Amino acid sequence: IREYPRTSSTAIDASLKPLMQRHLTEFESDLRAANYQGEILVSACSGGVMHVKDVVEKPIYTVKSGPAMAPLAGIAYAEAEGEGNDVIIVDTGGTTFDVSMVRAGQIKFTRETWLLGEWIGHNLGLSSVDVRSVGAGGGSIAWIDSGGLLRVGPKSAGAMPGPACYGRGGTEATVTDAAVVLGYIDPNFFLGGRMALDVSAARKAILAIADQSKMSAEQAAFAIITIAGEQMIKAIQEITVQDGVNPAESILVAGGGAAGLNILPIAKALGCAKVLVPRTAGALSACGGQYSNIVAEFSASQYAHSGNFDFAGVGRALDGISQQIETFSKELRGRGITQFNSEFFVEARYINQQWEMELAMPLETIKSAADVEVLVQAFHDVHFRRYAMKEEGGAIECVNWKGRLTAILEKPNLPEEIAGKLKAPVAKRVSKTYFGGDEALDAPVYVGIDLSPGAKITGPAIIEEPTTTIVVYPGATARVTERRNYMLETETENKA
Repeated sequence: IREYPRTSSTAIDASLKPLMQRHLTEFESDLRAANYQGEILVSACSGGVMHVKDVVEKPIYTVKSGPAMAPLAGIAYAEAEGEGNDVIIVDTGGTTFDVSMVRAGQIKFTRETWLLGEWIGHNLGLSSVDVRSVGAGGGSIAWIDSGGLLRVGPKSAGAMPGPACYGRGGTEATVTDAAVVLGYIDPNFFLGGRMALDVSAARKAILAIADQSKMSAEQAAFAIITIAGEQMIKAIQEITVQDGVNPAESILVAGGGAAGLNILPIAKALGCAKVLVPRTAGALSACGGQYSNIVAEFSASQYAHSGNFDFAGVGRALDGISQQIETFSKELRGRGITQFNSEFFVEARYINQQWEMELAMPLETIKSAADVEVLVQAFHDVHFRRYAMKEEGGAIECVNWKGRLTAILEKPNLPEEIAGKLKAPVAKRVSKTYFGGDEALDAPVYVGIDLSPGAKITGPAIIEEPTTTIVVYPGATARVTERRNYMLETETENKA
């Protein structure tokens, strides 16, 4: 039993409980007073939702619960477009770039979720959706280090004062300021025209960086976008390669208000041929909540060596978990929920290994030596996929057992395919844009809502949505799908 994760988990939960109990209790009271009669469900880091009364007792499940919703939306949109197998989901906000992954239709989970930095922060101590975050978002600040090198993040300008172009007193150059200087963002159509941006303030902030680096404002701005992209590429490689997934054989689903600024060069560097940008990209994680189910996990500790397997002890542990699942299912049936799925997992390791690895149990019960052999082989396969090595014939130690109950909720329908006459795209204006060359390129600017399904845009071009901007880089294309999402394609550098 890992004492530190258990202690850390208890401390985090205890620190959150007074605040969350008061907040959620008042929240529920206000909704009831407004005559709301429905269920109140709260997103959880387990990749589902929990009833508000359960969250009040276990508020730790709300930590990083927002980003945990993104893969639910990602897989829903990818499947709707016929692409749902290996999916990499990215969400670029103002402060962070969050990455999660779906492999063979299954969301990737981890027990190594940290607050305030890996190994230097606090371990969440429970199984949660594997979301990797780096400090590279629209508000990430560009700066010159002591060696004269340009850096981006992790410090962010946040929403207040925000990037210099917001005109709220910010003076430091950010990724958003760089996008304004490069001509990617229309200062008069930010947030659908609800907010005007200060171009001169953005340029002044970028020039402060450019002067130190002996570059033009455009060169410095493009360098900022590129460096932020390199950090994002690294985060994607870490979560994919670690689990044996080749990004070149996956589809990227990009969300967040700033994702469209540089997702195409990121995809090109990774070898991804396709990027799906949903029309609701600016609220990807929130949309994931619509496609979530109630998820509850129950666990038990029981040691078992594959060479001398404790069938009775493991049987008791699994029976206890099954009873908890049935009890909770009965409670949910009382709320009108009728569809359930249950899965079982084990945390196991090779002899003398320090850390366990979680894998889905290939069998619901383990009652014979043959069943143990099936479990051991499954462990070998998962270990090889993740670490490119396995101890063939080696024994394993099973430490913890877990059951996950999924109660299926009714989902909103995804947008239907729209049939109709294809209309030729008409640009509303032309923007002078920079993509690393010496000269500016003319990029037609299109209003997303005016593009009909089937419309194809060839870069350089810009597509404006109320909550995001999609930059179609030279050589790339963007196609409006029948469901009115955007499928971006680019020639890739890495075909392997």
